[in-house]
Amino acid sequence: MKNLKITKILILSLLLSITTVSFSYSQSKKNISIETLLHEMIDRDMVASFPQKDFRLKQESSYNRASVSPKDSVGWFTNKDLNNNDKDRNFIRIEENNGQKEWVLMDHKNPGAIVRTWMPFRSTKRVNTNSIIKIYLDGATEPTLQGNMLNLLNGTGLIPFPLAHKSLRSAVSFFPIPYAKSCKITVTERPFFYQFTYREYSKKTKIKTFTLEDFNKAEDQIKQVCKTLMAPENTAEGKTVRLKETLKPNEEKSIALQKGNAALRVLSLKLGSYKDSLITRSVILKMEFDGQQTVWCPIGDFFGSGIGLNPFQGWYRTVSEDGTMSSRWVMPYQKSAKISVLNLSSQPIDIELNTIIGDWKWDKNSMYFNAAWRGQNPVPTRPFSDWNYVTLKGRGVYVGDALTIKNPVEKWWGEGDEKIWVDGEDFPSIFGTGTEDYYGYSWGGMSTDFYEHPFHAQPFSYKYNKLNRKTNIGERNTKGYSTETRTRSLDVMPFGSSLQLDMEVWSWTDCDMAYGVGVYWYGDAATTSNRVPDPKAVLSAN
Repeated sequence: MKNLKITKILILSLLLSITTVSFSYSQSKKNISIETLLHEMIDRDMVASFPQKDFRLKQESSYNRASVSPKDSVGWFTNKDLNNNDKDRNFIRIEENNGQKEWVLMDHKNPGAIVRTWMPFRSTKRVNTNSIIKIYLDGATEPTLQGNMLNLLNGTGLIPFPLAHKSLRSAVSFFPIPYAKSCKITVTERPFFYQFTYREYSKKTKIKTFTLEDFNKAEDQIKQVCKTLMAPENTAEGKTVRLKETLKPNEEKSIALQKGNAALRVLSLKLGSYKDSLITRSVILKMEFDGQQTVWCPIGDFFGSGIGLNPFQGWYRTVSEDGTMSSRWVMPYQKSAKISVLNLSSQPIDIELNTIIGDWKWDKNSMYFNAAWRGQNPVPTRPFSDWNYVTLKGRGVYVGDALTIKNPVEKWWGEGDEKIWVDGEDFPSIFGTGTEDYYGYSWGGMSTDFYEHPFHAQPFSYKYNKLNRKTNIGERNTKGYSTETRTRSLDVMPFGSSLQLDMEVWSWTDCDMAYGVGVYWYGDAATTSNRVPDPKAVLSAN
């Protein structure tokens, strides 16, 4: 009887494995479409593999066109990213259609898919606009999709929340808009700030171009994706391994995960009582996969909480009100894995670590999860400079980061743009318009309000913490700690040989700040980074 039960279990497991492989195979053979992209958005396994249909992430934005080369120290840090008049030309061109002037913001001629849009309110008081955004696909003379520039993309119009939403003083959309040949985006009023992030596929890639008919047909899938994003669940299936210990100062404890082909699917960590909020910077998470250390990161930066335990919910990570920090990144390995916790603080700390390990079939596209940290104190704001998050060599996919800064003054610190070079390009294919824009909100100098979304959040600021979730909207004060975090799904950044991500240090005040950033990526065993464990910096970067 016992043998019969075991046989049944093995058969069911085999059928489940075959079904999963068959589904993945069928997905890989399908043309890219609204359906496949929505499926990919909530399939964490796909992020852990190099894309079967390779692409590069690109961006059109209103960055200042005077920024031509880092060799030009003046032009490179010019920061007038808006379009006050047509002479600014922080857009592509102006066209006239049926007697109406249209400003062209994007004109991409290749198979692709829009995967993120960002546009701010004109001001904190002017939250509406009369400008119409028009999206022309595959050379059509009439727009496939159009609507009010903000309402279409802020979760109150055609695209539902949270696929589109009102972030802090801006409209952000992650809804995928695929196209087979080309995409042109225009607006009917002079543009302000903008970002359109898109995938560029090879010319042979087969893509089913977005239509409103297909959008309506996908209604049930869209609703399910929205529901899943808003209620991310830790998987309950798999083998559990736990560690419950008291770590003395400078002590490290480890656990080994099950051997063989598998994937760490859930990792949660809870600390016992402590007095110092800096403990989340002083406790280090370390991981080894197949004998190679790929994770060395303070826990606050790894889980996106920043300094202290600051509750928020995201698609990949959650920090709960009871202090439990959870990660849902899928971390595959072939033979072995080990997790360690190191206490660099001067006080003993109780830890409770829980893991769930599930199945994984390793193939040529499987990659190892990596997380690293960089910190610096002081960071001078003059002269203006680019602060490197990470530089990677080899093949991989960049999937997110969490930035915590300490600002000694009230004036805004985050005017700087992200600049991202991929595969040795001469000019960054992604050139942003401001640090807060990169993290999905706008007018950052107005306040440091709490916000959260499945893919980005500001879980902590000095005032948010002090006022117990109350905000001072409109108060121009960003003094103290701020944490911004962004994780990626459809807007992941694959790279074949290299990736360099810099964030411009651009404050309105000549002062010294403190920077600390956790960065996350997947890579081959041979992929390297310029980040190394730095206990000394951890203890001095606060």
